[in-house]
Amino acid sequence: MKYPSLTVQTIYKSPLGDIRLAAHDGKLIGLWFVGQKHEVDASNWSFDDTHPVFDRIKTSLENYFAGKCMGIDEFNWMHEIEFPKATEFEQLVWQQLLSIHAGHTVSYSDVAIQIGRPKAYRAVAAAVGKNPISIIVPCHRVVGKNGALTGYAGGLERKKALLLLEQKA
Repeated sequence: MKYPSLTVQTIYKSPLGDIRLAAHDGKLIGLWFVGQKHEVDASNWSFDDTHPVFDRIKTSLENYFAGKCMGIDEFNWMHEIEFPKATEFEQLVWQQLLSIHAGHTVSYSDVAIQIGRPKAYRAVAAAVGKNPISIIVPCHRVVGKNGALTGYAGGLERKKALLLLEQKA
C-alpha cells in the first residue's frame, strides 16, 4: 500500500491499546493498533493532534468503547475515509466489509461470494488482514466458516473484545 507523503498521524489511547490514526487531505486513511501485524511504517509522518478528522474519529471511538452505540459504523464514515493505493481486489474486499453491520459476523467465504469470487476465500482473508482502517472498516466481524475467531491483525483478544462490545451495546 502506498500512502501520500504529507500524511499526518496521531495516537489515540483506547481501552484495547494505543491506536495510530492517519489522515491526508481531510480524510482518514489509516487506523491501526500500534504494533499490530501489517501496521505501516509511519516514521516519516508528522504528528498533528489538531487535525479535524482526528477530533471526529476520537469522539466516535470514545463513544464506541464506552458502549454508547452499536458500532462505529453508525457514524457514517463513508465520506470521511479514503483507502490508500492497493490492489483492485483489496479495495473491493474492504468496500464489502463496510456492509457488515455491528452485532453481525460473516465468514471469509461469505465475503468471497458477496464480491463474486466464491473460490477466493483465502485471498479475501489476506485482504481482510491488510485492512488499513480497522474498526471503522469492520474486519473484526469476519470469522471462520464455522464461526471461529480467526485471523485478526490486531490480535484475537482484541477481535473478541470488539465483538463482545458490539453485542452488549
